[in-house]
Amino acid sequence: MTEMDWSLDGYDYELPPSRIAQNPVVPRDSSRLLAVDSPSSHQHRIFRDLPDLLQPGDLLVLNNTRVLPARLYGHKPNGPAVEILLMEERQHNCWLALVKPGKRLKLGAKIEFDPIAPACEDSTTASCCCLPDATMPVPDRRRLTATVIERDDATGGRLLEFDIPTDENLVKFLDEYGHVPLPPYIENSQASAEQYQTVYADRLGAVAAPTAGLHFTEELFSRLEQRGIEKTFVTLHVGVGTFRPVEVTDVTAHKMHGEWVEVPAATVDKIRETQARGGRIIAVGTTAVRALEGAAAASGDFSLQPFCGPTNLFIYPGYKWRVVEGMITNFHLPRSTLMMMVSAMIGRPRLLDLYREAIEQQYRFYSFGDAMLILPTAKKD
Repeated sequence: MTEMDWSLDGYDYELPPSRIAQNPVVPRDSSRLLAVDSPSSHQHRIFRDLPDLLQPGDLLVLNNTRVLPARLYGHKPNGPAVEILLMEERQHNCWLALVKPGKRLKLGAKIEFDPIAPACEDSTTASCCCLPDATMPVPDRRRLTATVIERDDATGGRLLEFDIPTDENLVKFLDEYGHVPLPPYIENSQASAEQYQTVYADRLGAVAAPTAGLHFTEELFSRLEQRGIEKTFVTLHVGVGTFRPVEVTDVTAHKMHGEWVEVPAATVDKIRETQARGGRIIAVGTTAVRALEGAAAASGDFSLQPFCGPTNLFIYPGYKWRVVEGMITNFHLPRSTLMMMVSAMIGRPRLLDLYREAIEQQYRFYSFGDAMLILPTAKKD
């Protein structure tokens, strides 16, 4: 390793805007797959080829989080429009949120939220053209308001206390008020909200999708099972920790924000059984990697144990792997903690070379983009 492995500048690359995927491919498993199979070789495949690239006895570990409709639109009473993105619930009906424009939301400010316009034929569609109408009459029982009670210095966000009876939960209001939040680099998408969910998502709580899992279909799972490749699940509710930018030149000084993780006992048992018979542990997505390695780090002796709670594990070159042997991942933003994690597995120079080739070969990048498979045989010692 060199000093550049710990320098933020070492994770920069130029990406033509045309390579940022604005819509997912259909069917999901028809995306391209850059399969890295050794320290010096790789293949250009299609994601549906995955059963042929893995071995019988391998175990896929997937993150079953489901994306909240966490983007809300509203306004200050008789005032300007406000947009918020819920990040995490700190206390009952008290949420950390990123807000725009933040300067207008000082302590004590009140926000009145606008329900989804009923004119939308599909109110769950992330790209719905019907913006909330603050003038639309809303029965009192449907009104949703919140008060700014604190500023969060770590994220620049605000702590919002929602005016909801204590026996109710904000999540129940989100189908009526919330929009599924696509990332800001997706500016012109016709994707439905369900296309930004994995087919196995069932644990509501994320503010962004575990995008490596978007490539799977039920048909592909059936083919994997027929080949003897099994699957199991963890939960990591994707939050600000995954996307918060690195703001220090020495990446080792970056502090990750915690994200909530659950690695159940049944998953730990499945992993141990797989390892005992010589099978390989392949994490689907950086969030599944972080869940497994975070649970191992929390155990005290770095052995994988059932775990439920926050993890702030930051993986970068020099990291000693405890559980994960290979991973499936998408192509990530420059200077991101996700690039640093993948570099910890195959090396930063190799990753940048692969990214350059992917750009030359017209791969699609980011959330709705193509995928990379890093096999255990490609892992850097």
